[in-house]
Amino acid sequence: MTGKEWIAAFAASLGSEPPDDATIETLLELASVAAHASERIAAPLGCFLVGQSGVDPVDALSRARYL
Repeated sequence: MTGKEWIAAFAASLGSEPPDDATIETLLELASVAAHASERIAAPLGCFLVGQSGVDPVDALSRARYL
């Protein structure tokens, strides 16, 4: 199973749509910024906060670059 296949299956199990390719790339970039700016733990939890807050991932990435 590929990563995208796993994400699609996981999204379906949560009753949600999987992210599109642009959103995936943005979230991966956000994870990279978070992990390199502090500790690795910031990457998954930063992405969780984006989802929880409802802030657009592009806006969140922009904000993360200024921390």
